[in-house]
Amino acid sequence: MAPYFIRNLIPRREARDENRRPLLQVLRSLTWVQWAQFFSGWLAWTCDAIDFFSVSLSVTRLQKQFHKDTASSITQAITMTLLFRSIGAVLFGILSDRYGRKWPLVINLLFCAVLELGCGFVNTFSQFLALRSLFGVAMGGIWGLASSTALENLPIEARGLGSGILQQGYACGYLFAACMNLRLVPHTSTTWRTLFWTTCGISTFAAFIRALVPESEVFLRAKALEREKGTSTEKKTRVFINQAGAMLKKHWLLCIYAVLLMTGFNFLSHGSQDLYPTYLQTTKGFDSYHSTVATIIGNCGAIAGGAIAGSVSQFIGRRLTIIIFVLIAGAFIPLWILPKGFGGLSAGAFLLQFGVQGAWGVIPIQLAEMSPPGFRATFPGVAYQLGNMISSASSQIEATGGDHMKTTIIKNGKLTIVPDYARVQGILIGTVAAYILFLTIIGPENHGAEFEAQGVAFKDNSSDSTLDDDGKLSDIRLEEIHEKA
Repeated sequence: MAPYFIRNLIPRREARDENRRPLLQVLRSLTWVQWAQFFSGWLAWTCDAIDFFSVSLSVTRLQKQFHKDTASSITQAITMTLLFRSIGAVLFGILSDRYGRKWPLVINLLFCAVLELGCGFVNTFSQFLALRSLFGVAMGGIWGLASSTALENLPIEARGLGSGILQQGYACGYLFAACMNLRLVPHTSTTWRTLFWTTCGISTFAAFIRALVPESEVFLRAKALEREKGTSTEKKTRVFINQAGAMLKKHWLLCIYAVLLMTGFNFLSHGSQDLYPTYLQTTKGFDSYHSTVATIIGNCGAIAGGAIAGSVSQFIGRRLTIIIFVLIAGAFIPLWILPKGFGGLSAGAFLLQFGVQGAWGVIPIQLAEMSPPGFRATFPGVAYQLGNMISSASSQIEATGGDHMKTTIIKNGKLTIVPDYARVQGILIGTVAAYILFLTIIGPENHGAEFEAQGVAFKDNSSDSTLDDDGKLSDIRLEEIHEKA
């Protein structure tokens, strides 16, 4: 007999309930509120990506602006942003699980907009680095709030597809930033500053949209229970702290696993994205235009992979889908690094990102289903951002590796020694892919978890007679709360 974690790669029969409706029927049944909540979460995550990759796309211009070299300085701004994300994940995750999904996300997006505006006015590298560090705090809250906003109100049958589309909001953001870098930035006198100012406006628009969309129905049910029981703010805070402590005590191993898994995934995405334009311009000799077009093609593959993988995971399970798509990414590493022409490298970008972001497309719903009840904003957000913090030096690792691994290209008719980012990225991506495969195979899965039936973190479950033995609300009680909410 195979080990349990191998046999458990395919979801159990009860997780693939035959009574569940076809996907198209479910999508047609969604209300405008559910569509709006999903869109607002997707848009918030897209804004996060637009700003983050504005730095990656502007490395060469920032070098000239601040008189710095790529390895020692500009990539430090990327590292600092990733390093401070975990602070924002804890802060905004707790606010969201405690006070709701809506206003913490609105505040978070406006915080991002203010910092984006400031980045466009800096005059020294120290100012730029300080604002990018603060932006890491703001950016850290987005993912957990966006994923809980978008996914927890969707029917179970639509969550796999929703997860894939939501996660590829990041690829869409990269795509939008690349298009602006291609068509807007070269035609403005302020060049790279224009990118940040435009992103400020997009984040403000996203905050406005989220302010118009109603609060999560799951959280409204919890508030209805709160009003009915007359629970005081002091008691709710005390209960929340107690529940958080109990969760960490009971699920500490799960928390460690989630952080280790997200460390691998963040190394995989940032290792294949952050310095990709620099890799094409430095190692392959592309100009800014062709490196940006190749980036756009790669992100088209990412969007396709995320949507397909999310849908597939609904039928064959989350972990098996991740394994398949990580193997796809690994298979196309040679096409990512070996070609010298635009066509081959663009194809490699499309196919490798199809695999990388396909695997990533399962992550939002995998973490949400894995999360302890009542912590679906805090747990995924903190796990994701702690993984980001650990992998924050990925771009600097690649830049330093390029300083030590050299190759030669013909540049301006002369043989020129340049950093060999192709070999560096190939080694990093291959190693991380193997690491993710191992962790995914031995890891847990809670495919098909029903969010609607789970308690909330600020409600004292121990004294509530409407909970069953698993800490879930009874079906009758759910109907009563739904009517009152």
